[in-house]
Amino acid sequence: MFSPDYVEQSKVKAQLANAITLLNLGFGVVAIILIIKGLGHMSLLFIFLAALFDRFDGMVARHYNAESLFGKELDSLCDLVSFGLAPALLIYEATLHMTPWLGIIATIFYVLAGAVRLARYNSSEFDGAFYGVPITAAGVVMTLSFFLVPYVGPLFFVILMLIMSVLMISNIRIAKV
Repeated sequence: MFSPDYVEQSKVKAQLANAITLLNLGFGVVAIILIIKGLGHMSLLFIFLAALFDRFDGMVARHYNAESLFGKELDSLCDLVSFGLAPALLIYEATLHMTPWLGIIATIFYVLAGAVRLARYNSSEFDGAFYGVPITAAGVVMTLSFFLVPYVGPLFFVILMLIMSVLMISNIRIAKV
């Protein structure tokens, strides 16, 4: 019943969720590289893949009873890259660079708000609801807004980025679905 094979399998299962989390990070890094190379339109796919993997890492951890403080912290670090930095750079490169200081300030504020939101989540007891918009949702909204670039000006994106920032650090209670 308690064989070495069982122990090895349980170790692998325990790390499966962390491996999925790291795939989220990998996709976020690829998205950033594509943005830097001027291929923002291609980065969309990788941000959305990161969101898909972010959805499943927690499910896998719960399924295998492998939830851990390490996994929670790792997930937040990966989310900051994939849904904080990558979408912010995408929008900055697509349009906010036309408003140099305003665009930089909005971009920095968005990433900082994401970091604060994740730190607050990690340091509080989860009661079945999120407080503030989760960074994954904010990142997906910012990424989807990329499709509006040809139709609206940079000021729209500054306002959207500031609104998403405030929503992330707000105390709005959102039930987990």
